[in-house]
Amino acid sequence: MPHRSRLSGFIIDCNTDDLDAATDFWAQALGCSIADRDAGDGDAEYQMLGDTPGDLHIEVQKVAHPSRVHLDIEADDVNAEADRLEALGAKKIAFVKRWWVMEAPTGQRFCIVRTKFPERGVAWNDWD
Repeated sequence: MPHRSRLSGFIIDCNTDDLDAATDFWAQALGCSIADRDAGDGDAEYQMLGDTPGDLHIEVQKVAHPSRVHLDIEADDVNAEADRLEALGAKKIAFVKRWWVMEAPTGQRFCIVRTKFPERGVAWNDWD
């Protein structure tokens, strides 16, 4: 199915009880501001960074699993993008609310999310 996708940004998963302190560290380490301390929805606890390099979407997220960094790919059709990447060898791990958690053939986890700011960010890839 025709759709488009692109690198959205990075999520810094932090196994921590103090999301504010983790966000403060990463904002200072990356030279960014904190755009939204209350960005989480539902059970999600995350904070968005602002003034990011290349206008990338970067979040610091409180998680229960070991700390790591994962990337997000945004798409105007998350199911079509998940199918495309599955055909390349990725595995669908779980559909969570509105996005797919995927695993690359080499084991890295990443997410496919809905487009949030279509006018911002890097150039789009068009897929048939």
